[in-house]
This record gives sequence, structure tokens and C-alpha cells, in this order.
Amino acid sequence: MSATASAVIDRAPASAGKPSVTYRQAGDRAILVEYGEMEFDLRLNFFVIAVDAALREQPPEGFVEAAPGFRSILVSYEPDGLDARGLVARLGDLHAALPEQRELEIPSRLIRLPIAFDDAQSRQAVERYTHSIRKDAPNCAGGNNIDYVVSYSGLAGREEVYESVLATEQWAAFIGFFPGLPFMFPLDPRHVLVAPKYNPTRTWTAEGAFGLGGPCFAIYPVESAGGYQLLGRTLPIYDVQARNAAFRENPLLMRAGDRLTFHRVEEDELLALWEDVRADRYRYEIEDGSFDVGAYLEWTEQVEPEVAERRAHLERGAAATEVP
Repeated sequence: MSATASAVIDRAPASAGKPSVTYRQAGDRAILVEYGEMEFDLRLNFFVIAVDAALREQPPEGFVEAAPGFRSILVSYEPDGLDARGLVARLGDLHAALPEQRELEIPSRLIRLPIAFDDAQSRQAVERYTHSIRKDAPNCAGGNNIDYVVSYSGLAGREEVYESVLATEQWAAFIGFFPGLPFMFPLDPRHVLVAPKYNPTRTWTAEGAFGLGGPCFAIYPVESAGGYQLLGRTLPIYDVQARNAAFRENPLLMRAGDRLTFHRVEEDELLALWEDVRADRYRYEIEDGSFDVGAYLEWTEQVEPEVAERRAHLERGAAATEVP
């Protein structure tokens, strides 16, 4: 029996404050570039966003597009003008030219959105689930998912959940799964929340729903199935009809590398804002800027004792709470 051919084209070890790199063939028109080890480390994502920005600024000949993930980036190319090894060589040059992680400053917009917690649409999604799919789901006790997040994260009550969401910028590590869906992580590690996903998944989630799965937050861009624990609802982040000026150039509101902050509103105010968005009366708050990776990493080292305390709360809560 012949050996199976490897998809790995090349590897480079970690060096000079930069992660290791693995280059994999991904079909006949793309290279998957993976950074570091398979672990949750935001520093790897910061490097991915820096690579994406560099590719857009100085695309190699034959480059088509790049799709950043958490610790990887899929680079599509036109094989008539550039072969896989030629692209890998150019990507290696790009990697070598980037500064080490602590010296990175990457493009990052700040987006501000309203959020209504424990909204009627989220409760309706929970009710549909318990009536038609799993009536004994522990994460849906009481007709909501918020109390479950409180328990699993080892917190005292709902307000601590809400405060955790409001107190930190959320980092949009990558966009995917559904068009425009941001996978986001709290930049302030003292406000991390954790909860397992639904088991099995829901068949319906409202557009604009805000949920938590593992340590990751997401906003649902369209009505869809879903498995994240629902905490609230915000405004539209995807509109192919471009009914609001924010979507005229791109139907996706968010990009990888964006930072998102929420401010709390009541549900009736949020619903009125939805009408304003659709009527093009609402103006999304989007501020261009950059993110200083070195300053951020230095700050996270300073708050590590508080982070360790939070981590202990999470571990105690998870150990004492039933998994769906």
C-alpha cells in the first residue's frame, strides 16, 4: 500500500518573537497558512490579522484573496500565474518582514452597538427549543440561557454577566460560518465568560441575537439554527439589500480585527433602533484606528493576578454545573 501524500508544503520554526508556520496545500488554488500550535492564544490571531493586512497592502502576483481564521489564513491564488511553492516563498518573505509580535500595530476599527439583555426573541428561541427538541436541557431551565451562564461561569447573578459583556472591548478574531458572523473574544481577560454550547443545536435563532459558546461570543447575522447560549440581542450586522448606509459598500458590517463595545438599552429602545436602521435613519458608530499589540500584552501581564482569580471562579462554576 502506498503512503498517503502529505498536504504540508513547508514549515518554519518559531523565532525572533514570531510563531512557527505550517504551509498546507488547500485544493489547487489555495494555501492554508497555520501559525503556532493548536491552542487558544490571541497572540496568534493578532499575527494572522497582521499578515492579512500586509497581504492586502502588498499582494503578491497571482494573489486573489485571503480569509483569516483564528490561527490560520487561507490564501487563494491564480495558478496560471503562480504555483504553490512560489506563493509559499512569497509568504515566507512576508512572514520574515513582519515585526515580532510585541512590535505589531495592526489596523483595527472600533464599533459601538446597543444591546438589550434577556430579550423576548432570545426567550422565544429557548421556548421553541424546550417545546420541540429537548425539554430537559439544563441550559434552558427557567426559559432562558442567562442563568445557566451565571452558574457555569461561577458568578453571583445576571448583572455580573451583563457587566462582563459591557466592561470590555470584544475582539473580532475572524468572520465566518454564516456571512458576516463575527467570532469575538473579550480583550479584558478579567471579564471572560465560558459556557458549553447547546446539545443538540437549536433550529431557530433571531437575527441580531448575541450568544456565548465556550469562551467565544457571536452575533447571529441572519435567522438561523444555532448552538450558542443566548444573552441578548443587538442591531443588524449584515444586510445584502443595503437598506442602511453602513452596508452600501459591503453587506458585512464587521471585519476580522475589529473591536466591538456594547452599551445597554431596553428592548423597546432596541426595537425602535431596528426600525431606524431599516429606514436608514440610524448611523452606526465606527471609528478607524489601530491596535498596539505590545501595549496590550504588557497590560495583560499586569492584571494576571486578577485573571487568575477569575479563572478559578470559572473552573469552580464549570465543575459544579451540568453540561447539556
